[in-house]
Amino acid sequence: ASRPAKLPRTTELTGKVMMDPNAGGRVQSTQAGRIEAGPNGLPVLGQSVRKGEVLAYVKPAIGSVERANQTAQIAELKAALGLAEKKLARQQALEGTVPRKEIEATQAEMASLKQRVNAIRGGIDVGEALLAPADGVVARADVVAGQVVDAKDVLFEIIDPKRLMIEAIAYDASTAAEVKAAMLAGDGTPLRYVGGARSLRDGALPMLFRFSGASPMLAVGQPVKVIAKTSRTLKGVPLPAAAVVRNPSNESIVWVHDSAERFRPITVTVRPLDGQTVVATGLADKARVVVTGAPLLNQIR
Repeated sequence: ASRPAKLPRTTELTGKVMMDPNAGGRVQSTQAGRIEAGPNGLPVLGQSVRKGEVLAYVKPAIGSVERANQTAQIAELKAALGLAEKKLARQQALEGTVPRKEIEATQAEMASLKQRVNAIRGGIDVGEALLAPADGVVARADVVAGQVVDAKDVLFEIIDPKRLMIEAIAYDASTAAEVKAAMLAGDGTPLRYVGGARSLRDGALPMLFRFSGASPMLAVGQPVKVIAKTSRTLKGVPLPAAAVVRNPSNESIVWVHDSAERFRPITVTVRPLDGQTVVATGLADKARVVVTGAPLLNQIR
């Protein structure tokens, strides 16, 4: 028999799964270039990686004119370096007559020329190392060896599948201040409310939830439904979700057992209470509601 009670008012929110920004990240190139495999090859989807691990290299894309200019600049620097080496050899041969400061100045000039040559040569030959930003698994890998990429392209995405979050949106700004508990619709996985934004985004208020325990197997970007319990209450009858069915007019109804072999449909208003239970209003006190086999009764016309 149904017994009305004061129950928390709930709100069903549409959300999506997102990575924890402190337990994952994206790998992007800061320059255009060609992809080359790292020391362990290119990572594949689902592969575990460690923070700081080299995932790939991006060899800079240099045009023929720019490469020719850099090659010419290296040749000029090498010529100057050769002259400086000969000058140093002459100064060292006359060490007793040549001031020590002139010898040190020549040595400093040689060191500077060598560093400039190495810097320019490194810009041509050495690529940018793409490093894993965190420990986790590869959730996205959009590169193959030899692929040409542009700066800021997202090449890899690393996530920790045990530390996912859910971002839901609410169209009532008061909802963010009233949420006391939350769970995933369907399986009732408990969620912890982190907080809501203080500015609207596309006319809605983003709200953030974390999993209270281990997160279920979900994919980043997967759409989900969140049932948020608020501090407000309403009077209604808690029923299993399977007890509520639809009539030909698409109204929510429950079947009430009046007497032996006599069942009567009652139109009700329902709100989700958790993943498996709803709150029905419009039922009389102590009504005997059918909670098993309601869809079969609904097929009888």
